[in-house]
Amino acid sequence: MLTKEQVIARNKVTVMGSGNKTLMLAHGFGCDQHMWQHLIPQLEQSYTLVLFDYVGAGQSQISAFSEARYSTLEGYARDVTDICDALDLSEVHFVGHSVSCNIGLLATIARPERFSSQIMVCPSPCFLNMPPDYRGGFERADLEELIGLMDRNYMGWANYLAPLIMGAESSQELISDLSSSFCSTDPVVAKLFAKATFFSDYRYLLPEAKHATLVLQSAVDSLASPDVGRYIHTHMPNSTLRIMASEGHCIHMTHPELVVREINAWLSD
Repeated sequence: MLTKEQVIARNKVTVMGSGNKTLMLAHGFGCDQHMWQHLIPQLEQSYTLVLFDYVGAGQSQISAFSEARYSTLEGYARDVTDICDALDLSEVHFVGHSVSCNIGLLATIARPERFSSQIMVCPSPCFLNMPPDYRGGFERADLEELIGLMDRNYMGWANYLAPLIMGAESSQELISDLSSSFCSTDPVVAKLFAKATFFSDYRYLLPEAKHATLVLQSAVDSLASPDVGRYIHTHMPNSTLRIMASEGHCIHMTHPELVVREINAWLSD
């Protein structure tokens, strides 16, 4: 069992703000807590914020990385519950981006007493097409080719994926921020996380959700279409779906004012 200090150092845990409600902000694949910077100035005025880096990302302790633990999203969910235990958090509103929506779902089901609700930003329970009733957006061969590109040309992979994820209307500055984040991640870690992200299928967990959930889906998103959001809403009890007037998969970066508005409305109910 790790001590509080060891968990904080391992995951570079940052706590800010002083509100009565606690938001845990969980970054997506290839990112780190820095990607929430566009929301923080508005959120920290009203809430206590808990930010962190998954092991292998950002300023986390790479020495804590284990292929056995982090080959599946369950390992990343243990990072979340470890942090909750170390800080003795309760009634947490878990705000996850992209794959962290699945990680959050795993964590909230495993330790429901620590959480109050979930806010999913551009989620996808499965990125693969599963005919006839589900279209995650990608064929397995396409994703395998993308993973193969990581081996052949890691920088090229990052520069290809960043504008695709951010969306055509995104600024070059934001695209560069994301590409730089990809490039700063250890390639071995990134590849394992990518496999755990893009080849997993957590649709079966949706009916098991223990908490009320807000689903924020972008109207135009090359990674997770509005139909994916509708699928989640249909299969997850006590969920609320908002299709955002936005383009891209990182709306917490490109459209922070819209995301903050929805979070405030959700938490004021």
